Amino acid sequence: MAAPDEHQHARTPRLPEQRTPAEDRPAWFSYTATGDRIVWSAALRAMLGDPPGQDEVSRKVLARYVHRDDHAEALSAITRAWTTRTQMRTTIRLMRADGGWFDVDCRLDPVKSPDGTVRGIRGTVTDVSVRERARREMDRLARRGETVQSSLVEPDPATGLLTRARFADEIDRALRRGGGAVLVVRVQPAGHGDDVRPERNADLLHRAVRVLEGVMQQGAMLGRVGPNEIAVLLPGTSWPMARREADLLVEALRSQTFVLPDTWLRADAWGGLVRFTPDGDAGSHELLIDAEHAWRQSRESAVPLTLIAHPVPARDRQGSYRSRVADALDTDRFTLYAQPILELQTNEVTRHELLLRVLDEADGPQSPIQVLDIAERLDAVFDIDLWVVERAMQLAADQPGTCLQINLSGRSVGDPRLTDEVERLIEQYRVKPEQLTFEITETALIGNLSEARRFADRIRDLGCELALDDFGSGYASFRYLRIFPIDLVKIDGEYVVDLVNSPQDQVLVRALVQVCQAYGIHTVAEFVQDEPTLRLLRELGVDYVQGYLIGRPAPVVEGRLQTS
Repeated sequence: MAAPDEHQHARTPRLPEQRTPAEDRPAWFSYTATGDRIVWSAALRAMLGDPPGQDEVSRKVLARYVHRDDHAEALSAITRAWTTRTQMRTTIRLMRADGGWFDVDCRLDPVKSPDGTVRGIRGTVTDVSVRERARREMDRLARRGETVQSSLVEPDPATGLLTRARFADEIDRALRRGGGAVLVVRVQPAGHGDDVRPERNADLLHRAVRVLEGVMQQGAMLGRVGPNEIAVLLPGTSWPMARREADLLVEALRSQTFVLPDTWLRADAWGGLVRFTPDGDAGSHELLIDAEHAWRQSRESAVPLTLIAHPVPARDRQGSYRSRVADALDTDRFTLYAQPILELQTNEVTRHELLLRVLDEADGPQSPIQVLDIAERLDAVFDIDLWVVERAMQLAADQPGTCLQINLSGRSVGDPRLTDEVERLIEQYRVKPEQLTFEITETALIGNLSEARRFADRIRDLGCELALDDFGSGYASFRYLRIFPIDLVKIDGEYVVDLVNSPQDQVLVRALVQVCQAYGIHTVAEFVQDEPTLRLLRELGVDYVQGYLIGRPAPVVEGRLQTS
């Protein structure tokens, strides 16, 4: 229903303090079907801020003073009162001539003829703006309480410990407050072979955490910083005391007999202890890298614990890690998995996302998050990304009808060498560029907008597509849709896993899809695990879905995708 006529806005509106409250003067209207006539009380006219004159009133004019979102409720209440010939009550919002609105309780009484037929409606209106404003505020606060994450602490689901990122935050806090030490311990079944099951390693890690919690000093903190790595933060601890504490913790793990659900076993444990001081050059991430390098030295030297009294110089740290990456590439410690992506229009798998995995000697294929995070920080990730891109080219050449999505790190996106290599490899393997979609994260875009835009333009010029990964998880995603030639957006799985049960997530996903449709961008929903979620995503207009319901990541065997 339309807003009040323009000539009404030109009038001088009555100020709120000039109006007598509805509870002091009766506010009512009456409508008679004969002649389509409405009579307004003076109090209601004052509440509305000078409505149209009597010669202009009609049902249409009255409807113009009902908030557009309440039209259906108002019409339904009037219809029920008329047809049932009984009193009805409703709460709606009425519009004032000045463009504002207020809440009213409206009691609708049918006006009957002598023969019992309804010939009109009389409405009694009570201003309840204060009550409804308070109710809306309570609802708003409740929604905010439900939708805002209660804590920034993200516990590791297997152990309940701090994740690597949150543990690093605690190291930074300890650095600001004074000295201390960081211990990283690698734990795995003693004398393990290739047949050790991942769930057994998970059980062992869980019990190892309980052992450490029982013997560590007061004030120490634990975190899970790798697949089989537990970190211990010893803030404000002197170096001699930290050394004694580290010896105690590592020995506790080595001497313990662990009783698992299906067996018992002993554990191998190696530790790396690094001291830090407030005036040192190393930050939290560098200290973790040094401690991890130290436990590896312990394993190679067959000693329980390696001590680093001073953080490693930055150049040595970078050189050491680059050597590790080169060694991992040379010894096939990296491998690729592929996860199918379903196109909802055709209901067919038309794409696969390539996922990097690191082969861990104790746990098998592992997520590369930790490895890539360190590699990016130490500027050693380019060779890893290039390894992935080349194998993707081989796959695309061997299976011409396959479309592949390739994840790239932030540093590589800003490295001009990568686009040169992509162009060279496309020509070398005779790949159709439209088979390739390069996925970049918002973090990568934030790092260097100019370099990222240059990369995006060159990739699109070659004929490849560009995808924005984890959309909705960052700080300025919508902005990037305007300034980057994005073809496809991947909606962060955090908003999909509980979509059916979360009205808040439904609102967010619907909004993301509508924005992308307006910009001509396809959408992919991640973490789709059940049919109800799939049906809802169809209704919301998502173009593609991936997740365990569609297919789990499967290893790329002998350069071929596994299709079932």
